[in-house]
Amino acid sequence: MNSPILRGSRSARRPASSALALLLLGFSILTGCTAKTAEAPAAEAPGSGEAPAAGTKAVPVTQVTNWFAEPEHGGNYAALAKGFYKDAGIDMTIQPGGPGVSATQIVASGKAQFGMGQADEILFARQNGIPLVAILAAFQKNPQGIMVHKDQNIKDIAGLNGHKVYVGSGVAYWEYMKKAYKLDAVQELKYTGSLANFVNDKTAAIQCYITSEPFTMQKQGIETEVLLNADFGYNPYANVMFTTESFLKEHPEVVRGFVEATVKGWAYYKDHASEIHPTIQAKNPDLPIANMDYGAEAQKPLVYGGDAETKGVGYMTKERWEALAKQLVDIGLLKADVDPSQAFTVEYLPNK
Repeated sequence: MNSPILRGSRSARRPASSALALLLLGFSILTGCTAKTAEAPAAEAPGSGEAPAAGTKAVPVTQVTNWFAEPEHGGNYAALAKGFYKDAGIDMTIQPGGPGVSATQIVASGKAQFGMGQADEILFARQNGIPLVAILAAFQKNPQGIMVHKDQNIKDIAGLNGHKVYVGSGVAYWEYMKKAYKLDAVQELKYTGSLANFVNDKTAAIQCYITSEPFTMQKQGIETEVLLNADFGYNPYANVMFTTESFLKEHPEVVRGFVEATVKGWAYYKDHASEIHPTIQAKNPDLPIANMDYGAEAQKPLVYGGDAETKGVGYMTKERWEALAKQLVDIGLLKADVDPSQAFTVEYLPNK
């Protein structure tokens, strides 16, 4: 039985946060030999540090997401569709990610002003001399996890011992789990983006996003459980929007307008997701509306829960960043001299 890979489904997403990949990325940028990763023209840099006044020309800005258009980007597309970016004086272009597209690389090279990634990616980038700064985090709770067949009765990460696990090579969360839960009896196999091996082997487990793969399996009549990484100790902020230190310094009002409009977009998307989904589908025709509806509902507690309940969408804390940095140092993926307090700011959030 074959399992399809939907363009826009997280089942096809590249493995997240490989420290080796980011090390090579940092080298390519720092040596001036950046590889072309997306067929998009360089974005025109704003001409001043302030968003334009009413009646003047809007500032052209590009943001690069971390995958094809999907509900995990709902607030960004809502801000575009409802004119929140325009109201902030920004002429916004959202460039979807996908295989071979590195938001980190595109932003670092100056071809876009804002990018989307995970908190651990920001720390790895800074370790490699790429001065990125997170300015909001759409997901308070990370949606990544390990999907298992329900009838296997695997209730925690340690229960994966003795099973095949399809997972990306060198991804940070898996390196953490292997050490924290002594996964010395796991048969680790390469994640390819296909769910076929998982479908055909009821004892196997596979990396997933709780907003996507469980629904794909549900439609095939396969019952699953998801062991969320966040519930087992590894919870980096997800879908973090970032920019460079230099852009932050030179264009603070553009950053403020972007952050406030994006947060407003997420607030709107919470209760109007179905209105925004046709906009998302226009950018990703292969992703069914039913999948988007499922994803939007599944991610609500991850986006609007936690600190977002009182501080609003996007909020981040020093404690969370410090805890993440310590975990990465402990498993040997991050140098101890990387200062997590320099990796983010909440200065531009409307409810900081």
